This record gives sequence, structure tokens and C-alpha cells, in this order.
Amino acid sequence: MRWTPQEYAGWGRALRARGEVARPQNPDDLLASETAPAFGMRRSYGDAALNSGGRAIDMSQLDRMLSFDPESGELHVEAGARIGDIAAAFAPRGWLPAVMPGTGFATVGGCIGQDVHGKNHHLLGSFTEHVAEITLIQQGGPVRVTPGSALFRATAGGLGQTGVITSAKLRMRPCKGDVMIVTERRAADWDEHVALLDASRATYTVGWIDATATGAALGRGIVEEGESGAGLVRQRDKARRVPMDAPHFALAAPIVQVFNWAYYHRVPARGRTLVKPMADFFFPLDKIHDWNRLYGRRGFHQFQCVVPLAAVDELRAMLEEIATSGLASPLAVLKRMGPGRAGYLSFPMEGYTLAVDFPNRDAARALIKRLEARTADAGGRLYFAKDSLAEGAQIRAMYPELSDWQQEVAKADPEGAYVTDLIRRLQLRTTT
Repeated sequence: MRWTPQEYAGWGRALRARGEVARPQNPDDLLASETAPAFGMRRSYGDAALNSGGRAIDMSQLDRMLSFDPESGELHVEAGARIGDIAAAFAPRGWLPAVMPGTGFATVGGCIGQDVHGKNHHLLGSFTEHVAEITLIQQGGPVRVTPGSALFRATAGGLGQTGVITSAKLRMRPCKGDVMIVTERRAADWDEHVALLDASRATYTVGWIDATATGAALGRGIVEEGESGAGLVRQRDKARRVPMDAPHFALAAPIVQVFNWAYYHRVPARGRTLVKPMADFFFPLDKIHDWNRLYGRRGFHQFQCVVPLAAVDELRAMLEEIATSGLASPLAVLKRMGPGRAGYLSFPMEGYTLAVDFPNRDAARALIKRLEARTADAGGRLYFAKDSLAEGAQIRAMYPELSDWQQEVAKADPEGAYVTDLIRRLQLRTTT
């Protein structure tokens, strides 16, 4: 493989790295290569995919679908395969990845490394709970990892620290077809929003929340419930692209408030049911390529936490602080989560998760710091895939199985060859 000097960033663009990057064309390239951390499409928002001053392996070209068993639904794919491509190829045949994140550009390796969750976590848990086998390349060569082993639990949500994921076998789930039947309902305030999420029995459920609404409207939003279906529907138009970094005032508070008001009122008061292309439901922002440029050259940070069910009032208080700050963007999501998680460092817990994007400004960074402290006080967790600002001692305390993960990682990578900027910033491999 050829190593090329490159500057690169996470999706939030607020954190960057400079180092040498190689892009293997086949798995054999990895066996002959120097050991280094790997990344896919870099859809993690912060520094999970960055290795400042060192080398990194871009796995995005190793994206083949290797085999499929139509009887069991088991799909063997390379780690660089994109979730959206898998869904597009197999939904017409009656199969979907069991769990899909909010972007179709996420790779299978990335989904395992972060043990991502989707709009059906309350029913089916996290991504790696539906993985039958993972193939890693470690310094000693290829290793096959299966559920039930400590190495599997250290790899699921393990941030790439047990080796380079080269392929995986996914247990796909049956679906009815490649369209989604979606019911949209307004939630007038926080209590109604939470009640609708709690009462939902749909396969897929998600809430868009107006993070600028205050007072009696605090927590208003739109709850979407989806089921797969078969039929004809106009597929999404060709994706548009944000051609340049937006000016700093593009997401000023008055503009965001007007947008959110209009977005909330686009759904009739009585609600509605419609049929959508599958990608429009699962990956709504993918139809705007480079949408992260809307936050300008300085980029953005996302705050995403999960808190236990009993801490719902504390989450409401966090939202109130966000709403009165005037700093939130239109991108804010509230979901009910179940208990499912596959790894020692997997993010989910049974409770509620809130995710809000903020432009990269001093006031926003200070707000996120306060929100992180409130999350810790509530017994919650921050999401490594979205974090870019947390401090090590604080976030390490949120993961009680950290020491188990550290032990397995020390066996798999005793020389620290896979350490990334996120691992260093949070001191995750430090035992003290």
C-alpha cells in the first residue's frame, strides 16, 4: 500500500488530523502492511477516526458483498461496505440489516466499532447483536471472532482497538419490501412527546424535537413510526450537494426558530400516514451531500447522551437549558431505547437518548460541557461516535465494564498500534 500525507477530519469538521493514509484495494494489502488504526467513511463526528501525526488505513474500497444465504439471511460483507448500499441491494429481495444508523454512508466496520443503534433499538437492540462473525487482522494475522467471547465484546463498540475489522457476517432481518409506511404525529410538548415514544409499538420509532421551543411548547416535535412495505413509490431524486461552507449567520437563532416552526407545522394537527422511499425514512440527510458544510468552516459538535428511564425529568431540564441558550440547530432527535448492547463500551442503556447539533462556538462548547456534567449526574452516558469534547475521567466513569475492555485490548494490541486521537483524549486505555 502507498502511504500519502493527508489532512482529514471527522464529520463534525471541528477536529482534524494530519498524517499518512493508505487505501487498500484488497485484504491481502493489509497483511503486508504496517499495523495502523482503520477508518471507513468517517461519519463519526469527533476524533474516533483520527490519528494525528501517525498512520491510518482507509477501508472504504474494501466494500464487496461476498456471499448471501437466502435461507438464513446471513450476509458476508467486507468492512467497508456501506449500510445504505446493503439496504438498497437487499430490501427488494425482502431483507434488511437488522439495525441501521441514521446515515447510509456508515460502513459495516464502523457500525461494529461503535456498536451503533437505530430507530428500532427498543425492539432489536444494537448492531453487533446481529453479527454472527467478525474477521480481524491483528499483528499476528487474521482472527475470526464470534459472539460469546471476551474478544467479541471488546470489539463490539470497541473503537477499533482490537484490530482492523476486514469483514463480518450479518444476520439480516426479513422485510416486506423497499418502501416505508410512515405515520407522523405532532407532539405538542415534552410530556406528550415522551408519552408517544413510550406508547409506540411500531417496528421503527423516532422523534424530531424542536430544540428552540420554550415555555409551554418545550419539547414539541414530530414522532415518526415506520413499517416496511411493498409497492411502487417515486424513489428519491438525485442527491444535492452543499457547494461551499455556509457563512456563520446561516444557522443564527432567528433562522433556526423559523425553520423549526415551519418544519413542525408541515405535519397536520391530526397527523398523517404516507409512503416513502426507504432511504428517505432511514437516512433523511443523505440526500444532501456534505450537509456538514452548513455549519461553516469551523464545523460543529453534537451532544448525544442516554439517561435511564428514571432520569427523564433531568433530560427535560437539559433540553430546557438547550432551548433557552439560542444555540441549537434544527437537527435534534429524541428516542426511547431498550437495554440491548453487544460490547463492554457499547453506548445504549434502557432509557431516552437526546442528540442535538451545535455550531462550533465558544458558548456552545461551554453549554455542552454543562450538559455532559448533567448526564454524568443522571447516571447516563455519552456516545463515542458523536463526542468531541468530553474529558477522560468523566466519560470513563460512565462505562462500568471499561476494565474488562482494557484487559482484552491489552492482549490484542499490547504495543498500542491502534490508538487514535479519541483514545488518547479520553485516556481510555489508561488503567489508572
